[in-house]
Amino acid sequence: MTRKIRNTSLAALTVLALGVLYGIGTPPVHAAPAMPKPMAAQKPAKAAPAVAFTDASGARHTLASYKGHYVLLNMWATWCAPCVAELPALTRLKAAAPNVTVLAVNMDRGQVDAAGFLKSHNAAVLGSLRDTDITLMRSFGAFGLPTTVLIDPKGNLVARAEGPASWDAPETIAYFKSL
Repeated sequence: MTRKIRNTSLAALTVLALGVLYGIGTPPVHAAPAMPKPMAAQKPAKAAPAVAFTDASGARHTLASYKGHYVLLNMWATWCAPCVAELPALTRLKAAAPNVTVLAVNMDRGQVDAAGFLKSHNAAVLGSLRDTDITLMRSFGAFGLPTTVLIDPKGNLVARAEGPASWDAPETIAYFKSL
């Protein structure tokens, strides 16, 4: 009986090896690109908080209004050097991965000409979004800036990055394009 099992296992391995060698059988499984280095997966994914922020005209926007889209939400401030340094990279990511909505929300509490500031840092296309009472930071449990979260089309928080990141690195752009 043991000899019969060994022969059957050997035959199965031989068939499998020939299939791999000649490309017969099941196609290879291609894994999704790895999450970009700065992002850490949130497991299990949980619903993003119901929060709002304003645009330059004072209109309020909620995260719920972006359901159906991947959203990369970046919390930054003009006084935060790492935040400012990554603004152009977020701009390039926004251009390279149009399937992802990139929202850069300014956390400055005082009166700041965010539109002029973004323009002077080659990031005007990010739009002038603000949260002057830092509701986003409190709701997402952010202890520092920049903090960036990825929200899936169902409205779930699926990943986060704390600190600056190379949002325009080729592997990062490939990841976001694959979503």
